[in-house]
Amino acid sequence: MFGVIIVFLSSFFVEISDSISKFELKQKQIGLYSLAFVNSLAITLIFIGVNIFQGEFIFSPASLPTLGLRAVLEIILTYIALEAIAQADRSTHGFVRILTMPFLLAVDFLLGYQINNFQLAGILVVIFSLFLFFSCQGVKKPGAWLSFGTAVIAVATISLYKYDITYYNSVAAEQTIIHLVLFIFLLPMAFFKAKENPFSFFKHKVFCFQSLLNVIPSFLNSYAYAFAPASIILSAYRSSAVFWSVVSGRAYFHEKHFLIKMLCLILLIGGIILLAL
Repeated sequence: MFGVIIVFLSSFFVEISDSISKFELKQKQIGLYSLAFVNSLAITLIFIGVNIFQGEFIFSPASLPTLGLRAVLEIILTYIALEAIAQADRSTHGFVRILTMPFLLAVDFLLGYQINNFQLAGILVVIFSLFLFFSCQGVKKPGAWLSFGTAVIAVATISLYKYDITYYNSVAAEQTIIHLVLFIFLLPMAFFKAKENPFSFFKHKVFCFQSLLNVIPSFLNSYAYAFAPASIILSAYRSSAVFWSVVSGRAYFHEKHFLIKMLCLILLIGGIILLAL
């Protein structure tokens, strides 16, 4: 229960950050690479501080193959997620990312794990709810494929992360390395490709607030998997993320068809509960 509460709060802060990011990109206040840098700087420093405070850095060289693959995928995921935030409606982005759940189950099935009748029913309910959502006239489709891409890549990054912290590295060590990799990638891309100085944005309060805000969900998500099975945590996170995206889409971006989206959300949550059984 505690883990579910953690991810519910985490998804709320993620939605605030993503909504701010969408507004900033729409107003062309900042470029994609600088935005990602701003979002990641504070949490990178926090994880470095955690390692220093704990006085230990639990890292196994045996994790390098999986950690290296995860680092590459996290870079790709970061870019696609930013493009999706910029182009897709908040509710569309939230609904499509739910596909991570059935995809994870499909991977488990290919690896030899059994899928029970409840989980199979959950997959069908999720697919039906998404079909109902996208068949509704007026629901905006642009950016949906980018959101789909984040759902697919997240299957790999979540699986690799869970594997590493289970068998090799501590949460703090694993996340510190990944965030440093993203930091090293984003900084030169902001300077040389986007022609922006990402540090200059910290002169503005909104970007400082946004950077600090991202610390909360990143930190909570990293440790939530220690309190409940991965399927439960991911189910709670994805369903609450859809809820908050529908709310923000209605309240701040004036998206239409709120009632049909709420109906799809109810079906979706039911399907996710079945997937977690």
